[in-house]
Amino acid sequence: MWFASAGAEEPRIDFNRDIRPILSDKCFHCHGPDAATREADLRLDHREGLLGDRGGYAAFVGGDVEQSEAFRRITSDDESERMPPPDAKKQLTAAQVKALKTWIEQGAKWQRHWAFAAPQRPTLPSVKDSDWPRSAIDRFVLSRLESEGLAPSAPADRYTLARRVYFDLTGLPPTPAQADAFVSDAAPDAYERLVDRLLASPEYGQRWARKWLDLARYADTNGYEKDREREIWPYRDWVVEALNADMPLDQFTVEQIAGDMLPRASLSQRIATGFHRNTMLNEEGGIDPLEFRFHAMTDRVATTGTTWLGLTLGCTQCHDHKYDPVTQREYYQLMALLNNADEPEMEIPDPALDAVDRQNRKQADQLARQLPRHWPVAEGESHEAALDAAFTKWLKRMQAEQVSWTSLRPVEATSNLPLLTIERDDAVFASGDTAKVDVYTLRFQPVPAGVTAIRLEALPDARLPEGGPGTTYYEGTRGDFFLGEIELFADGEAAPLAEASHSFAANRFGKNPVSAELAIDGDLQTGWSVHGRQGERHVAVFCLNRPLASPDQLQLRMTFGRHFASSLGRFRIAYTTDSRRPVSRDLTPEVEALLARPFGGLSADERWTLREAFLLQAPELEKHAARVRELRKPRERVSTLVFQERPPENPRPTYLHRRGEYLQPTEPVEPAAPQVLPPLPQDAPRDRLALARWLVSRQNPLTARVVVNRQWAAVFGRGLVPTVDDFGMQGEPPSHPLLLDWLAVEFMQQGWSLKRLHRMIVLSATYRQSSHATPDLLARDADNVLLARGPRLRLEAEMIRDATLAAAGVLTRRIGGPPVRPPQPDGVTESAYGRPSWNASQGGDRYRRSLYTFVKRTAPFAMYNTFDAPSGEACVARRDVSNTALQALTLLNDVMFMETARHMGRSLSRKPGSEEERLRWAFRRLLTRPPRAEELTALKSYWEKQRERLLESPPAAATIAGVDRDQGDADDAVDRAAWTLLARALFSLDEAVTKD
Repeated sequence: MWFASAGAEEPRIDFNRDIRPILSDKCFHCHGPDAATREADLRLDHREGLLGDRGGYAAFVGGDVEQSEAFRRITSDDESERMPPPDAKKQLTAAQVKALKTWIEQGAKWQRHWAFAAPQRPTLPSVKDSDWPRSAIDRFVLSRLESEGLAPSAPADRYTLARRVYFDLTGLPPTPAQADAFVSDAAPDAYERLVDRLLASPEYGQRWARKWLDLARYADTNGYEKDREREIWPYRDWVVEALNADMPLDQFTVEQIAGDMLPRASLSQRIATGFHRNTMLNEEGGIDPLEFRFHAMTDRVATTGTTWLGLTLGCTQCHDHKYDPVTQREYYQLMALLNNADEPEMEIPDPALDAVDRQNRKQADQLARQLPRHWPVAEGESHEAALDAAFTKWLKRMQAEQVSWTSLRPVEATSNLPLLTIERDDAVFASGDTAKVDVYTLRFQPVPAGVTAIRLEALPDARLPEGGPGTTYYEGTRGDFFLGEIELFADGEAAPLAEASHSFAANRFGKNPVSAELAIDGDLQTGWSVHGRQGERHVAVFCLNRPLASPDQLQLRMTFGRHFASSLGRFRIAYTTDSRRPVSRDLTPEVEALLARPFGGLSADERWTLREAFLLQAPELEKHAARVRELRKPRERVSTLVFQERPPENPRPTYLHRRGEYLQPTEPVEPAAPQVLPPLPQDAPRDRLALARWLVSRQNPLTARVVVNRQWAAVFGRGLVPTVDDFGMQGEPPSHPLLLDWLAVEFMQQGWSLKRLHRMIVLSATYRQSSHATPDLLARDADNVLLARGPRLRLEAEMIRDATLAAAGVLTRRIGGPPVRPPQPDGVTESAYGRPSWNASQGGDRYRRSLYTFVKRTAPFAMYNTFDAPSGEACVARRDVSNTALQALTLLNDVMFMETARHMGRSLSRKPGSEEERLRWAFRRLLTRPPRAEELTALKSYWEKQRERLLESPPAAATIAGVDRDQGDADDAVDRAAWTLLARALFSLDEAVTKD
């Protein structure tokens, strides 16, 4: 037994509960898992070090206090011998010394740490009050209460229970009608049916998604200094949909960690991998991308440890864990399981937009056919003759300048980091990581004699971010890539490139906007840029100062830089032996091929293709041609950040890093699980998919416990293990260990269903208790550890806002879609980089559920920040709960709450019925229960006083009510203002921001 029976003469000491926490807190820093700081070669974190023979003595000897050397040192009066040393300031208390002494006297029994032993289904305990329990949960709780000489509290009244369960399962309060329906339902299963309705409602997924997004460190911006916008909200919507569908948590886990690796992975499963793409991204121009990818990986390991294992794995980035049996090597072995993924942005197909694009292209073709009508002609000039003459002139010039190009297929393509793949059409596709500077080396063989110029095409491709080239992961920033330098070698000797031209309308670098000369100027800081035309095909032509002889091989080395963009892309190299100086024009490959053929031999469609190219380039038609080009651009699609496993031929190595420093990699490590936990399956590849399945294996002792404990904490405000993010040696032991194990086993056997788990919890008698605490109960158990009463908690920030919106009747319940911006005080975002404005959403988006509020990491939404919501910068398993004056001021004066109060005030001023009926309605919209007589009296007195005061100051009334006195709608301003102030007062009640 973990807990002594009441009245026992000598309490039974339990090692896990009573002794290990003392050793962990006072001794493990010097005598624990970390070999680098271990003193005297003594480990007290495992059985051998604690009880084993050390050459004629032992740290602790069961039944013999005198022979227990560690206890002698702990109680020594000699400061040179005493442990812990006085300067460590970790002296044991008298109670701790007594516990150690009693433990030794009782035999010094050792136990493996409870969290690392697989949970077993315990036998249900017997209880004296057999009528109270409604479920197995209640048997465990009541057994503990009876052992402490306590009894459960009375059941909560039905209004309280309705409010409690609505908030817990949906995050919203019940309407008065919903509460009344439950209260008046006399059927024995009324509560069970209510719970089932709430579990089936779409609001369930939105309420519990918020808890998960805290773990996922979800945000709508990248973080760090610039903190620009990102597009990842499809992942947030995936979480809501998965929870509403009651996706089993084992599947929920696998899809988020490795959905892309499942057979025939669906679009939904790929979106799910956004879990680990929620890490922050640094957009600084001078940063090393690989360094911040390393920081992202350390965040992913720590988040995985918190979310599924309940372990502080981040402590082992720099050294062996000081308290838990996890080494630094095991940390990087775990990282290796996650590390072999690329991090692309995935476009989400949209049939509606596809249909729009088809219609636009059809319209563009029609407008292109009409372009000849707009050709300007002089008076008396033939329209057709003028157009033909201009076209013929253009065609001759293009044909005269056009040279024949032949693609060069590389026999080898290498780089400093990205994977270069040679494709069927001779193009080279770069994928994988980017360094601060990327160098691509292409080797060609054989090469014909007489090469006079080479051509580089930078090509769009659906696999690139936003289709590339040059576009960026960061929404709102049109990033550049630039070719800093291109070098040509023939048989190992430099072949100087003397002239360059390209097809850009504008260049970011240099004085000549139509030249790529800065890519051959010897300066890596300048080059050929895609600035202004990201996402389009670009062509650069580089001429040699003399034709090449017939080299055995040709080598091309290209050095790329980037500016807020990925330098990865798709490229193709071609050559010409034409003696004319090639000129690169802004023409499609199809048009270039047609120009090489005699015009007279072309078909009617081919002739139109050339004529259309002329019309679209003609300055005389720029206004009309611009419309055609605009219609032919695909509409922008929604995209989201995902994982994608790297190809087997290009695995990413993982290294152990000295002191956790990015710049100090030492030796490579192989993927593996920590030894304190069950190993990965022998026959499974060591990859992300294996990690995901291992996390939710029945053999893993932690995940089920961690998950059920977190759900319990969300409902009761305190976990069965209070340290919900730390099940290790420094964490607190469970208050009800048998209940925790029973819930974990039941959760797995019930198919990892969160809805079944939540149903089981809220149907228990433990949950249904009144939260009223008597003075005696507060004195005995102020934190409600023993669960002798129901939960009474401050609502989370998002629930407070949503509850007021629902009370005012303006809450928009639409599910999913891009984030929105509710109103908030001016200046909140001005401290962030670039001083971005916060343009509040209009219409229904202004009042959407708080789950959909835009999350800016460096400038969190003011009201949520005030009420302890996280910023999305780190994984949060447990929110802090503070009580500050600023919270009261926010409820009274924040522009959002004031606006909501005005909506409610307007409804109340126009609602039929007496003042008392309207007061009752307003009270119940916020607090659910009917008001008591004295409460109604106080509210009416307050309303009347405010109305009397406002009658004497119509301008103040108009301001409070938010009406324009000049527009003739101020007749009811006083009433509206008085009711607005009444609503604002109700918003500020402690009961309004409390679940119970």
